[in-house]
Amino acid sequence: MVSRTRSQRKLNAFTTLFFAATAMATAIRAPVSSGAKYPRMTSKSTEMDSAPYRDASLSVDERVEDLVQRMTIEEKAGQLFHAIIRQGPNGTLATTTGPAVSGKFMTHFNLGGPISDVRESVQWYNSLQQMALDTRLGIPITISSDPRHAFAEAAGSQIAATKFTQWPETLGLAALRDAELIHTFAEIARQEYTAVGIRAALHPQIDVATEPRWARIGGTMGENATLTAELAVAYIKGFTGPDGFGTKSVTTVSKHFPGSGPVEDGEDSHFVYGKNATYPGNNFEHHLIPFKAAIAAGTRQIMPYYSRPMGTKYEEVAAGMNKGIVTDLLRGKLGFDGIVCSDWGLVTDAVIAGQDMPARAWGAESLTELERAEKILNAGTDQLGGEDRTDLILELVEKGMVSEDRINTSVRRLMREKFLLGLFDNPFVDADAAVATVGKKEWLRIGYETQRKSFTLLTNKHNMLPLKASKCSKSKFYVEGIDAAALEERKLHVVDTPEEADYAFLRLAAPYEPRPGGFERNYHSGSLEYNATEKARQAAIYAAVPTIVDIYLDRPAAVPEIAHNAKALMVNFGASADAFLDVVFGVEGSGPEGKLPFDLPRSDEAVAVNKEDVPFDTLDPLFRFGHGMTYGRGHGRGDGRGRDHSGHD
Repeated sequence: MVSRTRSQRKLNAFTTLFFAATAMATAIRAPVSSGAKYPRMTSKSTEMDSAPYRDASLSVDERVEDLVQRMTIEEKAGQLFHAIIRQGPNGTLATTTGPAVSGKFMTHFNLGGPISDVRESVQWYNSLQQMALDTRLGIPITISSDPRHAFAEAAGSQIAATKFTQWPETLGLAALRDAELIHTFAEIARQEYTAVGIRAALHPQIDVATEPRWARIGGTMGENATLTAELAVAYIKGFTGPDGFGTKSVTTVSKHFPGSGPVEDGEDSHFVYGKNATYPGNNFEHHLIPFKAAIAAGTRQIMPYYSRPMGTKYEEVAAGMNKGIVTDLLRGKLGFDGIVCSDWGLVTDAVIAGQDMPARAWGAESLTELERAEKILNAGTDQLGGEDRTDLILELVEKGMVSEDRINTSVRRLMREKFLLGLFDNPFVDADAAVATVGKKEWLRIGYETQRKSFTLLTNKHNMLPLKASKCSKSKFYVEGIDAAALEERKLHVVDTPEEADYAFLRLAAPYEPRPGGFERNYHSGSLEYNATEKARQAAIYAAVPTIVDIYLDRPAAVPEIAHNAKALMVNFGASADAFLDVVFGVEGSGPEGKLPFDLPRSDEAVAVNKEDVPFDTLDPLFRFGHGMTYGRGHGRGDGRGRDHSGHD
């Protein structure tokens, strides 16, 4: 971290205390209640009330130009940052909010943490918008979010659903190969997001998962670039809405350009040992396929990753500060003129979840923070994700290292987005409407049905599944990874040991090698096989009782021993225990309909000789892309090479 002088630390401490008091006062006066739809659009200053940028009858271009001409360099600098924000207790503003909004003029924030009370979240959001309205120019806040509609909680990439409808993760949607269903999901997610004030989605993640060991495969749409492209288009259009991009839309941030699947040795570039993207198969262009489709579909923003491209014609520095990647390729060759936001933390070191994390300025580690900020802006990137170093922007302009015209280019893009979203004309949301919208029963039903369908059945010896509930009323069940109460509610008897049981249900997490560190341990990396101890433990269960195994795949797994010894093997990509039991017992005709969105390798040894950038090159995979059985209809396969993603011969 940068060292500060004693006087700077005292000034920062005073500023924090001052704006904390401002934030608390703002939260108190914001008139949000069940009887008020939203606060009135009034501010402490009327200086700008009659300014042309406030006139909704003017064109967006006219309003943007008027606003940019009125902004100070300090106000412009604040727009170039996109940092994490959290709610305070009981719908109040956190004490750190005032310094960011009223002090540094920041107006783009990524909401961290769950939404556990919709009404309190709306109160918080409206208070935040009121604080922004009370600044000199009253520039509204844009709230973004990582995915928050599925099951897994993944620090830095995904928030588990709480009040929102719950769906499989994108791998589960990809397993169903249904673009119309993806569109339905995105339409529902858009309405739930906008109800609580979230207007930017830090997704879809459209990296092609060509390296099976990578920890972030769980957020992708799998190993097939053309399928990913097809589904990404439906996803983006659903978040945009039926009327085109406008006041009812959520802006999408497609990531991670230029495709971060081909990471060296499967290691993630959040960490020093995973800084490289590598292309031993000379397959760089293949990873651009989904991004070309996303741009054509109207994605509004794109996020480059941390990885530095090795062995290509581009400079070997992180993509977010790589002029060849951002300006020459993305803006020049691909014609993208939207917002480019870097991934989080390219400039400053940080402590995340108690772990020291160096800035992910790979290839530019020797540069100062000021030089890194200059490199990012001059690469063509508009926003610095996860940073709040407005002081660096001011210093760059003051020293003539970056021109104010360059700053204005990005500010225009960012302000145009806010005008198109309607935030300048109506930044507030209605608490009653939000409560009625989020988690609608019909939407919950669709999400649950999608969970059931997305199960992917890999083996089913002697047609063991579905079990007949009527024949199991007196059976005994041994379970792991599932609450016994879920079975007991269905009048099923649970026992303590496999030896007592007639059937065993094992719901397992995919294998990985635990890593140290509060942040690093959230990234499931390393071996795709269970260790010898765990294999032996499972083998004893398979020998004792007929066993049905369900593995949650946040990346591929190499489990030939389970496929051989279990009576049935299923995988899921985020699904509840009730959905699992419905599928096992065929409740209401439920059955697995998923097809594998990637190859499942046979061993770590086979994976080690893969080319990281090439899809479907695992030697003798256990199950190929597209494999998936259905009750009573046998199984279907893709050809493993991506030419046919229908899942059927």
